[in-house]
Amino acid sequence: MSAREPRGTLRRAVRLLDVDLRRVALATLLGTLALGCAVALAAASAWLIARASQMPPVLQLSVATVAVRAFGIGRGVLRYLERLVSHDVALRGMTNVRTTLYERLAAGRTAALAGVRRGDLLARVGADVDTVGDVVVRGLLPAAVAVCLGVGTVVAMCAFWVPAGLALAGCLLLAGVVAPALAARASRTTERRAADARADLSATALGLLDDAGPLAVAGRASAERATLTAAHARVTAAADAGARPAAAAAAVGQLAVGLAVLAALVTGVPAVGAGLLAPVELAVVVLTPLAAFEATSLLPAAAIQVQRSRAAAARILALLDDAGDPAGPQKQSAATAPTAAGAAPGTSSRGTGHATADLRGDATVSSTADAPPAADVRDAAAADPVLRAGGVTCAWPGGPDVVRGLDVTLRRGRSVAVVGPSGTGKTTTLLSLAGLLPPAAGAVTLDGADVGGLARADVAAAVVAVTEDAHVFGTTVLENLRVARGDVTPDEARATLDRVGLGPWLASLPEGLDTLVGPDARTVSGGERRRLLLARALLAPAPLVLVDEPAEHLDAATADRLVGTLLDEARTGRRGVLLVTHRVSALADVDEVLWLEDGAVAARGSHDDLLARVPGYRVALDSEQGDAGEGEGARSRVGQVGGATHG
Repeated sequence: MSAREPRGTLRRAVRLLDVDLRRVALATLLGTLALGCAVALAAASAWLIARASQMPPVLQLSVATVAVRAFGIGRGVLRYLERLVSHDVALRGMTNVRTTLYERLAAGRTAALAGVRRGDLLARVGADVDTVGDVVVRGLLPAAVAVCLGVGTVVAMCAFWVPAGLALAGCLLLAGVVAPALAARASRTTERRAADARADLSATALGLLDDAGPLAVAGRASAERATLTAAHARVTAAADAGARPAAAAAAVGQLAVGLAVLAALVTGVPAVGAGLLAPVELAVVVLTPLAAFEATSLLPAAAIQVQRSRAAAARILALLDDAGDPAGPQKQSAATAPTAAGAAPGTSSRGTGHATADLRGDATVSSTADAPPAADVRDAAAADPVLRAGGVTCAWPGGPDVVRGLDVTLRRGRSVAVVGPSGTGKTTTLLSLAGLLPPAAGAVTLDGADVGGLARADVAAAVVAVTEDAHVFGTTVLENLRVARGDVTPDEARATLDRVGLGPWLASLPEGLDTLVGPDARTVSGGERRRLLLARALLAPAPLVLVDEPAEHLDAATADRLVGTLLDEARTGRRGVLLVTHRVSALADVDEVLWLEDGAVAARGSHDDLLARVPGYRVALDSEQGDAGEGEGARSRVGQVGGATHG
């Protein structure tokens, strides 16, 4: 990263803080007055001690005594007020950055977070935002206060003795410019490394906490703890490396203080002998610099904070840039999208014009024919959208190709199943179709427009995806269902839960729909959590539903009934349904089944067609039926044993 680019990065981040300049000015004024009281306290104390040594009448010392008390009290009070105002500015700025970040990610391109680990994302929206906000309190304000206080102190010193004032000015420049420059230069690379190390630590810790059980079973917990320890060691090493330049800069500051005092003595003592400076004034000239450098002592740390905030700003802005500019135009609409992406010309309901929409979902249409208004464009897309994948290669960013040559079309009234053994890329395929993972090749389009470039609100209006790790909030059952649609009534919620087989479960809850399910549904079983997510999807208004492993954590009979419920949505024409699953026993009524094998779509057709010509598909069905038979036999044997026992 060039020297020019980081400065621009920090300026962009400071603009995101959207600070109130009046509050910043007030904080600067209060900080200057607080440290000004410290300098005045040192000067008044020096004068009072030197004058008292001459044994004057006590009344001649009363004003100085009151001044010492006033400056001592004023310093603490003004410092407290400055902290209140400056931290208010910083906290408001952090709130503004987080609000902008959340809004931009929610409304931006759906693939923006595809390559970001959860722990890394947590570090960016948490610690990195705090670090950017700290640039106001720990970076900009100390510099502004140091400039104001330095100028005022030099002017006051020149009023007593000009040579001492000029010497103080030079030493203040040494402590206020050279020392921070050395600290900033030494910490620039260190802070970037520290930011990356903190992100790795956060990601590793979160992964270890989330997967503690599976890691322990697999015997990998010790290895993950070692990785966490290594990440923590990198953070500590980066902090230690940053402490060294800070210490060197602090030493330069202390050297400047000593030089200022020495210069005052060297120039002041002859002046006293020559009658140009009173002995009492010499004490003021010599001792005042000790307090004048209090402001500059904060500048090396401020320079390091600027570098730290710059590195954090780069990471935050990378997220915002990936999400896209909310004022920027959309890519293409259905009418003008390239047919290579799988959109046949003339099939779109959007007319022959083209639409541009920003990331908040606002749209304008420029048309060469009778194109509908922007609102109608979104309504038409939500009413009967067409999701197409043309020549798509699915892969994680930076990883190998997982699935190649994917071609599929989903519309209302159509059902598709993507089937294959574990590890064949079914989940990756679903994420690519939902626009949550950018394809490595080909295109996924919604009414001809690239899904990855559409506003999230536009995609969500047409497509709802149920992934295995979809979040369940730590609130009531009803409020979790209202994530899909805010006006869901209790009767709708009960009916939908009954459709997915959760009617008895709901009846058993102590407070029914108002029962809290706990953070991420940790208080319910895996099967109940899965069906709760499916109920939420069925309540969503989106006409296209993509479901990852609907049968996960369920027994065979319950899983098949649930798949049948989802397929009913397509048979009745209410929705288009795409299932990603490893079970094939309930897919007889699916319009098209895609069989994944060896990183590609090995076969496609109806359920009966694949049974006839794809050995792997037939083996999968036989395996499921065998497992079901064994389960029935086991239950029968248990029943016989129980009957004999009671007999």
